[in-house]
Amino acid sequence: MTDLFSTPEFWQYLSIPVIAAMIGWGTNWLAIKMTFYPLEFIGKPPLLGWQGIIPSKARKMAAISVDATISKIGTVEEIFEQIDPNVLAAHIIYTVEPRVEEYVDELMLREHPTFWENLPSSARKLVYERVRKATPQLVDNLVQDIAYNIEDLLDIKGMVIDRLAKDKRLLNRIFLECGDVEFRFIINSGLYFGFLFGLIQMAVWYLYPAVWVLPVFGLLVGWATNWIALNVIFRPLKQHTIGPLKVQGLFLKRQPEVAQSFCHIVTHEILTVGNIIQGILEGPKGDRARNMVKKHIKPLVDETAGLGKAFTQMAFGPTGFAALKNQVGEKAISISHSSFDNPAFEKDRARAVESIMVERMVALSSEEFQDLLRPCFQEDEIKLILVGAFLGMAAGIGQLIFIFGDALL
Repeated sequence: MTDLFSTPEFWQYLSIPVIAAMIGWGTNWLAIKMTFYPLEFIGKPPLLGWQGIIPSKARKMAAISVDATISKIGTVEEIFEQIDPNVLAAHIIYTVEPRVEEYVDELMLREHPTFWENLPSSARKLVYERVRKATPQLVDNLVQDIAYNIEDLLDIKGMVIDRLAKDKRLLNRIFLECGDVEFRFIINSGLYFGFLFGLIQMAVWYLYPAVWVLPVFGLLVGWATNWIALNVIFRPLKQHTIGPLKVQGLFLKRQPEVAQSFCHIVTHEILTVGNIIQGILEGPKGDRARNMVKKHIKPLVDETAGLGKAFTQMAFGPTGFAALKNQVGEKAISISHSSFDNPAFEKDRARAVESIMVERMVALSSEEFQDLLRPCFQEDEIKLILVGAFLGMAAGIGQLIFIFGDALL
């Protein structure tokens, strides 16, 4: 036995499954890395270089992700309902009320400084009071109007796709965090499956030491370890009981856990109150939303000017008065943006939306749920398999030359 361990042939043959395991691990590790990195193309396009598969098709992958999840687990109305228009209105009022004087002064001093500075302080206080008193009803009417028209005002699918297409790092994070367990399994399984293939390869090489055996088995290891890992992750779709064992695809077994992870990212970093308001005001229907804000602001301007409308219009002139109303509207839109720069409020509303989305996502069928992660493997999967196969074959050739080269001479 001691003589066996000391012979070069023993260690040469033992190296076959070890190297096969390394090939399996290395090609699977590389496949995962090439799926997500680099974020931008490195090299000379279009052929000499590489960009991660997910980042290179960010808009398409974002659209697939939205279609597979958000479009199935929450409508625009439901999401806005969970945010709660009443809470939204109360927060705006809470934010604006202490700064009424500041907002009015800023606006008037910019548009009509001489008039405002010469206005008696008692008259200015009356203006402040009118604005403060009218604000709650105005905000409530505006928010209810937006809630009623939310489906037309907000393209939630387009908003999410635009955000993820621009932020490739965030798009990567969604896939990486949701599939963290599966990606680690793919990499580590390359080691185990590669070693098993290596044992077969060792037996074949022992019985039939042809020059092509090691390169071909290297190619098979690079290809097969990835293919097997993917099938273990997503197959079988439904849970099957075999004796004491319950068998189902690894990713599908983690549906509640993955739903929690996915919905947390989406609600806390994409479908935030601030982003939704921005999507309403700056999206495809932004002009309509901004006009809606100005429509609800108009009575406030008219009422405030009612302190002496004839005098006010005489002081400003017809054009100046119209400009003032427009500037008040623009200021209200600006306040709508800034009112939600409040992490505590956004986190509280995100939790409200998250709860319903998690519940809906857990209820998805296995066929629907797998679409969250499956597309990131299916997209250009053949490229990754070919790269793995090529590297496996190259390792087999190296093994043939450097380990068994003397035996072939």
